Amino acid sequence: MMALNSIQMQVRDRVEKSRDDIIQFMREIVAIPSMDSRIGPVGERIGAEMRKLGFDEVRFDVMGNILGRIGSGPRVMVFDSHIDTVGIGDPAEWSFDPFQGKIENGILYGRGACDEKGSTPGMVYGLAIARDLGLLEGWTVYYFGNMEEWCDGIAPNSFVEVDPKVRPDYLVIGEPTKMNVYRGHKGRIEMKVTAKGRSAHAASNHLGDNAIYSLLPVIAGIRDLEPSLGDDPFLGHGKITVSDMRVQTPSINAVPDEAVIYIDRRMTFGETREAAIAQVEALIPAELRDRVKVEALFYDEPSYTGFVFPVDKYFPAWALAEEHPLVQAGLEVRQGMGLTPAPAGKWNFSTNGIYWAGKAGIPSIGFGPGDEETAHTVLDCVPIDDMVRATEFYALLPYSLKNKI
Repeated sequence: MMALNSIQMQVRDRVEKSRDDIIQFMREIVAIPSMDSRIGPVGERIGAEMRKLGFDEVRFDVMGNILGRIGSGPRVMVFDSHIDTVGIGDPAEWSFDPFQGKIENGILYGRGACDEKGSTPGMVYGLAIARDLGLLEGWTVYYFGNMEEWCDGIAPNSFVEVDPKVRPDYLVIGEPTKMNVYRGHKGRIEMKVTAKGRSAHAASNHLGDNAIYSLLPVIAGIRDLEPSLGDDPFLGHGKITVSDMRVQTPSINAVPDEAVIYIDRRMTFGETREAAIAQVEALIPAELRDRVKVEALFYDEPSYTGFVFPVDKYFPAWALAEEHPLVQAGLEVRQGMGLTPAPAGKWNFSTNGIYWAGKAGIPSIGFGPGDEETAHTVLDCVPIDDMVRATEFYALLPYSLKNKI
């Protein structure tokens, strides 16, 4: 095998020659709205780029995710980049068109630039460059442009169990890591608490039973619960948030007969699904337990293709050991790129790793341009140089890992 540093110089040269194409590709996919997990149009654009670069297979899966494959070796590595985005919120909050792909002071701004379209150009071009330089011997590699915002983990679950029905050996997740290698994050469970009441006219509210009032002690308890949640030296402290509330009432001058709060619970190591639910149930006063109930959420909404993949919205925490060959290969490639030395870190938010690693136990790492703190904000952005240089990482990782396994 050729020395890695010699290969890195060849890869860097190829990436630099493709720089303008990579940037233009990024600007074009940011300009294509892909909210509400409707990724068909942006998937078509990405598919066209993969066909231009000579991928062996390019197609949509049954869910509507875009797949690109190179090679047919015995080892399988998937490069995961979700290409759907959240909405833009209030358009007046944006100082620029969120679908313009604006470039200013070396930063590309736009909805999804950070979360997570910014990894797609590097993955697509990186895999093509790796093939051209003979770095994929023994590998089958997939680019997997998927929908994640609607329900993280559901697209990879379908990848393994339905289409293409392939269980990868290794995973690279392109969520923003500030060009560091990440190796885990907290798990999560989504819950709802429903209170039933009795409606009455607001002028005769003594005849009703206000469902909102029945939830107040639960909401206050959740507000104060976080200090008692689990803690882990690597993943950090558990989190809990009341993230939404819905009320059913005959009118705004009536006593509501139903109220529902939704809970986002981030779970660290040592915390279980059952314990997380029980913690919330314990906040319900005894006199209200006949009409206030807690339940974990279940997802069974169809994708834009009409495909339904029912899934429980619980995903465990995960972390790949620092000494694992995949982590070490990632750190080696990163060091060879001349980036500032840093240990493997973790995300604060959630990624598709909650299925790949958390449920399926597939060794997974993260590497991507951008900072997760700009995700879902009106400053959604990615540094152009990082977005281009990430291509080097994706191109080199299979070669580096092959030397370690």
